[in-house]
Amino acid sequence: MKPPNSAEAFALEVYVNVRRWGQQVLLAVCDADLLGKTFRESDMVFEVKKDFYKGSRTSVEEAVNLIEESTVANLVGYNIVKKAINEGYVHPEAVIEICGVLHAQIVKM
Repeated sequence: MKPPNSAEAFALEVYVNVRRWGQQVLLAVCDADLLGKTFRESDMVFEVKKDFYKGSRTSVEEAVNLIEESTVANLVGYNIVKKAINEGYVHPEAVIEICGVLHAQIVKM
């Protein structure tokens, strides 16, 4: 999956779903264009399920700000994962790629 050009990058949007239980906050974020898609590579199947990721639609910047208040974050897509790397939340070597789609998880202990 190729990175967006500068015009596309200006209007980046993601879906954000926040779930809270007790002290725990689960943040699920996916690039808007990936919602509902399934990716297959070798014997791996990765589904960007609407019931998990679909919440409010917002900017990548606003979504990254929510990482600070989450205890677990699940990030899918070039835009959100690259922004999380650039902001220091994700180490580049901790990112996996499935069919060109970036995926990262953050667990705060």
